[in-house]
Amino acid sequence: MSLATAVPPLSAIDHERAMRDYGRRAEARAYALGNRGPIRVGADGKLLPEIVDSYWTHGFYVFQGVVGAEELAELRAEIDGVIARAPVAPNATVDRHGRPTATDGILKPAYKWARPLSDPVGGTDKNNGRHPAAMLQPAPGEDAPAWTVELLDGNLHLSDACLRLYGHPGLLTVAASILGDDFVPYNEVTFVKEPGLGPSVAWHQDGTTHWNAADWDQGAHGFNFMTQLYPSTAGNGVWVLPGSHKHGKADIKKMVAECGSDRIEGAVPMLCEAGDTIVTNRQLVHGSFANSSPDRRITLNEGFFPRKRVLNVTTRRLQGAIETYDQARIDARTRIIQIAIDARRQRFPQEESYVYRPLAGREDENRWNETTRASVLKNYNQLDMFI
Repeated sequence: MSLATAVPPLSAIDHERAMRDYGRRAEARAYALGNRGPIRVGADGKLLPEIVDSYWTHGFYVFQGVVGAEELAELRAEIDGVIARAPVAPNATVDRHGRPTATDGILKPAYKWARPLSDPVGGTDKNNGRHPAAMLQPAPGEDAPAWTVELLDGNLHLSDACLRLYGHPGLLTVAASILGDDFVPYNEVTFVKEPGLGPSVAWHQDGTTHWNAADWDQGAHGFNFMTQLYPSTAGNGVWVLPGSHKHGKADIKKMVAECGSDRIEGAVPMLCEAGDTIVTNRQLVHGSFANSSPDRRITLNEGFFPRKRVLNVTTRRLQGAIETYDQARIDARTRIIQIAIDARRQRFPQEESYVYRPLAGREDENRWNETTRASVLKNYNQLDMFI
């Protein structure tokens, strides 16, 4: 019996009250970890060792003040614009203003929908069955819409501001410091958790390919950057079980059953302010609750892998397609990194641009302009890589 049916349904108000109490107990533990601060590099141009050590110890690190006020305003405005152009419901042909929706030739649907405060995947075989236990699904308010946008897919061709963020020299330095200079992309999505509406993401671990590999290690499935456009709180944010990336595949269903609730003991919320970026190991046990809180969360996700974990690997994507990532596929997908670096250089010329070593010397063929927008960036996410 799933948690969604094992207990009487909660109202959104009761759920928000329960989450507030649960969060209050966990916030002190989260701050006590000490894994937060600005991006700081040493003389070698890499993250300070104590930051890297803290990331590997806990499985995540909160980088404070990554995005300044001007860039944050641009990101918020562009993401709001993308959400405003969403169809009024799945398969609708007009947006909320009655304007016809247009895909502009984008092949993969940009909008993913869910019922308000629902758990779309927990306890099902969706996403390769990696969400084995359902979350509580409080009843939304009477004025709630039938559907809410929960995800935007393909940030970099939906928003120029997101493309520029992708070329952020500090974040790319973090990627190289953790994964090596030849890191490669995963995908880029926006999580949308509107207040009183945002659905949950049931407890899970992201990786699917390398759990049984002879050379498995605590970084085998890479990491995600999570840049927050609004504060991330205990009520609206992602929760993690610190250190769980070190221990292989977890029995999440057992954990939830032992707790008798979707609120796993020992988990902490990843708390931060607007403009902060969290780096999160994809092997951490993590999830987010239905957002019954009054606070909005918009998270820009950018994922990266160690190249050795992707090259010539055959894997099953979450929707079931089987693919092999050869050198040509990786080369084509990594061009986006260099294009993003150039887009950022044009917008923020005072910054020192990051040098992405695998494409050093190929900057001229990866300039940001209308030609590369049409020939490389558009539908770039058809080349996303999943492990």
